[in-house]
Amino acid sequence: MKKFLSMFMTALIIFVLAACTAGKDAGTEPKNDGKEQAAEGKKEKVLYLNNGQEPTSFDPPIGFDSVSWNALNNLMEGLTRLGENHEPEAATADRWDISEDGKVYTFHIRENAKWSNGDDVTANDFVFAWKRLLDPATGSPAAFLGYFIEGGEAFNTGKGTADDVKVKAVDAKTLEVTLTSPQAYFLSVIANPAFFPINEKVAKENPEWFVEAESFVGNGPFNLSEWEHDSHFVMEKNKNYWDAENVKLDKIHWAMIDDPNTEYQMFQTGELDTSDVPAELSEQLFKEGKAKVEDQAGTYFYRFNVTKEPFQNKNIRKAFALAVDQQQIVDFVTKNKEKPAYGFVSYGFTDPSGKDFRETNGDHLKTNVEEAKALLKKGMEEEGYDKLPEITLTYSTSPVHQKIAETLQQMFKENLGVDVKLANMEWNVFSEEQKALKFQLSRSSFLADYADPINFLENFQTGHAMNRTGWSNAKYDQLIKDAKNEADETKRFELMYQAEKLLLEEAPIFGVHFYNHVYLQNPNVTGIVRHPVGYLELKWADKK
Repeated sequence: MKKFLSMFMTALIIFVLAACTAGKDAGTEPKNDGKEQAAEGKKEKVLYLNNGQEPTSFDPPIGFDSVSWNALNNLMEGLTRLGENHEPEAATADRWDISEDGKVYTFHIRENAKWSNGDDVTANDFVFAWKRLLDPATGSPAAFLGYFIEGGEAFNTGKGTADDVKVKAVDAKTLEVTLTSPQAYFLSVIANPAFFPINEKVAKENPEWFVEAESFVGNGPFNLSEWEHDSHFVMEKNKNYWDAENVKLDKIHWAMIDDPNTEYQMFQTGELDTSDVPAELSEQLFKEGKAKVEDQAGTYFYRFNVTKEPFQNKNIRKAFALAVDQQQIVDFVTKNKEKPAYGFVSYGFTDPSGKDFRETNGDHLKTNVEEAKALLKKGMEEEGYDKLPEITLTYSTSPVHQKIAETLQQMFKENLGVDVKLANMEWNVFSEEQKALKFQLSRSSFLADYADPINFLENFQTGHAMNRTGWSNAKYDQLIKDAKNEADETKRFELMYQAEKLLLEEAPIFGVHFYNHVYLQNPNVTGIVRHPVGYLELKWADKK
């Protein structure tokens, strides 16, 4: 999202999700590819995809995860949309004006922008949706993305009101937004599903409009036509979409299969048009040239809870981090050509000098067993431990997460002489427990919401919804604040370099690997766009 190299994320990363079993009857709907459309006299084009599990929510500010946003991105649309070149382009808004100081944006909404029920999409629909995103009563995990709107942070943190948020409808088709400071990535951020409009009239008549297919109202290329919870859902082409003539698919059928081997078998039998690559088959599939690899901005990592023993101690945290051999994990466990993560910001973000952020800021917390042992001894002495308190590593249920957790357990035993227990739980419960700081050490993943390193680093500010470590550092908070308000790009990147170094020196987290997107795809399917930062795009997809 922003002028950033060819980086932008997302897609069907089943291993970033979690759940226990495949949904009942998932993927069993008869294939419709050969069905004749009476009205047009041609074969119906149906794309078969896997969502992994039940979407968390199709309410835009709540469905802030990869089991919701890929679908949402095709059911709805913001003022901008990431194009086929991964850059933001005109979508529901056909143009916009920017003030000289770069802080005021005036968006002109298309006259033919309609909701799936035929209503006009209006500026008030965006005002309603954006203020609802920021409303503390909504409890959106994505609310922090709106802090660049003047008055947004104050409203969300209870220090201001909705009236203070500087987003207003100038008229039915004109929206004005005032930012706290110029933001180079603003047009990319608002392509995020958190900034999608909501039909105000529909939402006020039925606050649960997003819960079932029958009541769902969107403004994107497709409309939700069927949703059998925990089994599958179906989208149909939205004939009221302003650009419907360029939408080629008639339907998209989404299964909910959380097992990568089952998913692969369904791909083999033609029940799915795409699949992730099971680790045990990756070498063979890469050799045969069947596995495709695309860039993705994100990091698979682990969080320490600094409010629970023994990880209140920085040296003990760093000891555990340095005892991990990330290269072995990507070579022998995940096997999908990922890069080991010795930092937190992934590759693909270019600074003003043309250098990659990751390469410039170097490696941190890189495997060093001897130093790990020394730090563990030092930390235990500092805390007066003769023996470490019992440690449990918790992960969300998934075969890949389990393999990585078991590998870490072995590394901690071999490299530190520490026995670590493993625990797992279903995704939704895991997510809530992690937010509540119930775990000592737990797995995580971050997939970038927009194309700028600050999106990675802002997560660890004091009290941030995505922090989930209990860690707080005033100097770090100031570096992030200064970076967000710095208009000079060279100075801004220097502040971000300092922030990442401080984060990893304090080590409330450690990285495992940077994501890429490895997948298999039916050769008869074309036009699916997987943004390294962004979401799965099916608007241009086609199927022979």
